[in-house]
Order: sequence, then structure tokens, then C-alpha cells
Amino acid sequence: MGKPVSKAVEHINKTIAPVLVSKKLKVVEQEKTDKLMIEMDGTENKSKFGANAILGVSLDVCKAGAAEKGVPLYRHIADLGGNPEVIQPVLAFNMIKGGSHAGNKLAMQEFMILPEGASSFQEAMCFGAEVYHNLNNVIKEKYGKDATNVVDEGGFTPNILENKEALELGKNAIGKAGYTDQVVNSMDVAISEFFRSGKYDLGFKSSDDPSTPGQLADLYKSYIQEYPVVSIEDPFDQDDWEAWKKFTASAGI
Repeated sequence: MGKPVSKAVEHINKTIAPVLVSKKLKVVEQEKTDKLMIEMDGTENKSKFGANAILGVSLDVCKAGAAEKGVPLYRHIADLGGNPEVIQPVLAFNMIKGGSHAGNKLAMQEFMILPEGASSFQEAMCFGAEVYHNLNNVIKEKYGKDATNVVDEGGFTPNILENKEALELGKNAIGKAGYTDQVVNSMDVAISEFFRSGKYDLGFKSSDDPSTPGQLADLYKSYIQEYPVVSIEDPFDQDDWEAWKKFTASAGI
């Protein structure tokens, strides 16, 4: 039951950790540590150890490196990347879930909000929390209390079919919270899960016909213009390079 991590822990304790210790790498040597683990894994997609094992160790080394230097973690990461100036990242709040993460009819996986107009981390958290609670009310008023169930990462799972409807719910919640000018929409489509023979089966939970990359790009552009959507994660399959190139050049985000 659940999502056990025992295999990842075993890889770390029995294989990764002994090698790292034997190499006597310093915790500030992040790049060397990461490269060594990738070489040990030996696969293109880190499938031998798994990303949860490799990333877990990498993050711990990064935190230890920051502690060794006596600086905040964000400053250490900026130093590793050669960035002299640091800006506050924009938080992403998961609002509505679909795809394989939910039992509703939504094909696309995550509909999020970004409080890009917040002036501080605290203010961003406040914006996100208020929009989230307003979304709960918006969904409850339209679909009933049963529709406000949540799944992993806290996203609501109303039983809606149209991906546009999820964006509309988010837009309404943002408006009711009073943050139309400060909060925007974002999506994680996780499109690879329904890529079939060169087309995208947005109806894998229903009966819609598969979409071509061009049709899907036009759909995204309509979302960008209407809501607005300012960030789309995994809009095309990881190997559909032509679609990625065309969309990146024309999307405007």
C-alpha cells in the first residue's frame, strides 16, 4: 500500500553511501557528487537507483554544503550556479488535480496558481491560501460539497470533463479572493501519459478524438490568452521535439 521508499533507501545505504564515503568527497563538491552518482547508476533516465534515491542524496549533500559554508541554502545553490544575484522564486500552489492522479474525467494532471505579484514569501503564502479557500467555496457552490474532496498534494478533484472548466474555476477563485492582478494560472499537463502513435489522447478518460501536436498547441495558446496561463509544464511528449520547438517559438511564455 502507498508509495514505499524501501528500495531507494536500500540503494543509498548499500551502494551509494559507501562509494561516496570511500571517495572522500567534500560536501561542498556538489557537481562531483552528482556526476559520480549518475555514473554509478549508468542509465539514461536514472532507472537503476531511481531519481528518489539520487535526488535525495544530492539534496542532502547540498544542505550539508550550505551548513559547511555557514550560508542559507538558497545562497549556496546560487553560488553553485554562478549567480551573484538572488531573486525570490514564484511559489506554485496546486489547486485542481486530474490525469492519472485523480478519479475525475480531467485529462490534464495539475492546475496551479502562481502569486507572481507577491512582494514576499509570506505574502505569496497568504495569496495562495486565500485563493485555495475561495476555490473550495466556488467548487462547493457549483458542484456540491462532495466535489471538494482532495487527493495527493492537496488538489481538489471535482468531476469535470473539460480542462478549460478547471481553469475557469481557478480564475473565479482568484477573482473572489481579490487577486486578479497578482495571481495567474499555471498547468502541469503530464502529456506523456496519453501520447499515442504521434497524437495526444485528451479523451483517454472519455471519448474525445486524439489531438495532433498542432491542435494541442492551439488549445494551449487559447488558454494563455484567455486566463492567462503563464507556465505550462510538460505540454508535449518528452521525445516530440518538433512540437516543443514550434510551441516554444510561438507561445509567448
